[in-house]
Amino acid sequence: MKLLTLIGGAVGAGLAIWLLMRFGFGHVLELLHAAGWGILVVMAFHLVQVLFSALGWQAIAGRARPRPSLFDFMLLRWVREGINNLLPVAQVGGDFAAVRLLRRRGVSLVQAAACTVSDLTIEMLTQILFTVCGLLLLLHLLGRSQVTDEVVGGIGVAVLVGGLFLGVQWFGFARLIEGGLVRLAAHFGWEGAGEIKGLHETLLSLYKSPRQVALATIYQTISWLLGAVEVCLALHYLGHDRGLGTGLVIESLGQAVKAAGFVVPGALGVSEGGFVVVGALFGLPPAVSIALALIKRLREIVLGLPALAAWQWLDRRWPRLPGLGDEQSELQPASGGAGQQSGLPRGAAREAALEFGDAS
Repeated sequence: MKLLTLIGGAVGAGLAIWLLMRFGFGHVLELLHAAGWGILVVMAFHLVQVLFSALGWQAIAGRARPRPSLFDFMLLRWVREGINNLLPVAQVGGDFAAVRLLRRRGVSLVQAAACTVSDLTIEMLTQILFTVCGLLLLLHLLGRSQVTDEVVGGIGVAVLVGGLFLGVQWFGFARLIEGGLVRLAAHFGWEGAGEIKGLHETLLSLYKSPRQVALATIYQTISWLLGAVEVCLALHYLGHDRGLGTGLVIESLGQAVKAAGFVVPGALGVSEGGFVVVGALFGLPPAVSIALALIKRLREIVLGLPALAAWQWLDRRWPRLPGLGDEQSELQPASGGAGQQSGLPRGAAREAALEFGDAS
């Protein structure tokens, strides 16, 4: 896996360098210089998108006890994005870190894993819907083309993957995961993995709440749409204004390309190439599309580096929220194995063991 990541990173870096050399690195720098302080406006605007993503996560989490605040979920969302954007973790490592941080905050392991997996699932499904909307709008604006044909094929695969991801959760894949973790824990002597018992039931309890699912879906959809506004804002400061419809197509297909390039760390080069192809459909010069991609890349770096530092600080210093102790969490189903969770262990040694990423 490390070898594959290294190869992907090398290919991505090579593609990014080729794009810059091919379409004029100097011209791209001139465009970025012309955008000036507008780049900071684009970066600040992204925090609104983070807010709605955090609202969606909080909504699907339900009424866990202890209940992290919206600010907590914003911090965690910021950290998730920073890890996924800047580290070679196939765009999912941040989700594992988020589970660990929720656990440190005092949320039980099964609750933390369930609400994060369900949030990731809804995010994936709403992204597919967002991409479908972008494709339909592209067909309406420009008609059928080779790009639209390729996107249709990609969406078909994405819908299949999204459906399978939700289906395996519904039909018991989480139960297989928890069983495997418990067996591994018994084999290696981990003390905290037993707390993952009840993951399947807890996931289903979240999905069976129509209000929670509806709110999470609405908030995540708004977050994706705000990405289209971000594109329009960046193009405005680059001196190439386009309508919201164009911004939606560029953002939806650009995000789809980025997701498809998960093997390449940060989708480096892949994302930039996608913007060049889609931007050309709307008459954007390649240098402008690359500048747009670089503004997004700069935003990922400027917001992501502090997020990585915050991750390390939160992992060590984040105070535990007051909770229910040994009482059953409201997030668990009223009956079944999910409610039978043990209380939090006492002592520094057992607390460290609960973070079974560290336990041995």
